[in-house]
Amino acid sequence: MSKPGLDNRHHNQDGEIGQKHGAVLIGTLRKIYGQSFAAGYPATEKLSDILANLNETSLSQLRRDYKTGHLDHKVTNASS
Repeated sequence: MSKPGLDNRHHNQDGEIGQKHGAVLIGTLRKIYGQSFAAGYPATEKLSDILANLNETSLSQLRRDYKTGHLDHKVTNASS
């Protein structure tokens, strides 16, 4: 993984998440992570539109599941 940027985010991994899962709606991610995920954004917003502005808690949840390979499965299950 790359070194964190100025704001301690791992930009390469965040970019990969955005490319692969950018079309996922925030409402879908709230089914996985709870209603506090991406607080302040509408459920109809796409992840790619707000990824750079996510708070550290929400971003950490995404990174953890992406790194362990669980994000694909969770998104698929939450979408159905």
